[in-house]
Amino acid sequence: MNSGGIFDLDRKKKRLEELVLSSENPDIWGKPAEMQKLNKEKSILEKAIGEWKSYSTKLDDAKVLLEMAVEASDEGSFREVKEELVKIEKVAEDLELQRVLGGELDANSTFLSINSGAGGTESCDWASMLLRMYLRYADKHGFKTEVLDMTDGEGAGIKSCTLLIEGPYAYGFLKAESGVHRLVRISPFDSNARRHTSFASVFAWAEVDDDIHIEIKPDDLKVDTFRSSGAGGQHVNKTDSAVRMIHIPTGIVVQSQNQRSQIQNREKALKMLKAALYEKEVERKNKERDEANSVKKANEWGSQIRSYVMHPYQLVKDHRTSFETNQVHDVMDGELDGFIMAFLKSQITGATPSEMTP
Repeated sequence: MNSGGIFDLDRKKKRLEELVLSSENPDIWGKPAEMQKLNKEKSILEKAIGEWKSYSTKLDDAKVLLEMAVEASDEGSFREVKEELVKIEKVAEDLELQRVLGGELDANSTFLSINSGAGGTESCDWASMLLRMYLRYADKHGFKTEVLDMTDGEGAGIKSCTLLIEGPYAYGFLKAESGVHRLVRISPFDSNARRHTSFASVFAWAEVDDDIHIEIKPDDLKVDTFRSSGAGGQHVNKTDSAVRMIHIPTGIVVQSQNQRSQIQNREKALKMLKAALYEKEVERKNKERDEANSVKKANEWGSQIRSYVMHPYQLVKDHRTSFETNQVHDVMDGELDGFIMAFLKSQITGATPSEMTP
């Protein structure tokens, strides 16, 4: 596979060389914001190029092993080559996925909010299950996670939670999760062991870079402080350190309570608000584009995107792509790659649900 294929290796190498030269320029050392942005892009490119080199090396090794197997007519070596090719194919799929993540903010970290739907304890418990699922997903992919805000449910689970998931392409991957998630199971809270259906909504929006200008007028903001109930030790419970921001023109509400000071929570909340406003503007532009082309987006906020059935059978199905699996417990343990890949490919190729395969 050449460098002009799915990965465009030459372009990335050239860009990385430019960044290395820039980082060696003494003029930038006194500009922390620019240096941070430069290092972030370098990290993304180094990771991507490293993955390509690993893929290329494994492919070359497999070719050598295949030649040896053919020459020796060794069935054991043939089986080894077959097993290795399965692994190589998975790496190639990951590289292909990076190629389709070409959106302006796809390479950024992401905020992820989870909100329980109607249904009291059932939905709150479902929201907490989704929180665990995304934390496990992030851990499997080497992403760093931080709980920015959480409201516990009255009986069990959580009413809402906002995470910051940091790492290359976190938003590009997790934007596929925005929408309503539906659970069908025998309720552990029902003494009659009846089947219940619960709903929770998930929304991902990109963390925006500091150099993206989002104008927020002071008069458009209502800022409240309150006593934090989140993690952080005794300090957060003794002062009104938590911050809630309401953007009056749009009605967007964000809050942060897990930082150790009101100033830190205010900075984090403002960053979340800027990201939410940027996402709203992107959605507005996309809506105008889709209306002009008479195209209805499948991933509108509030749409039911996926069902998780635990009774009377085992099945997780994405209604946008028809991708499905009966390995429900694996999915709840963070195995979401198949769903995310199917969604991203459908966005790029315009594939219909019948064309997507599990």
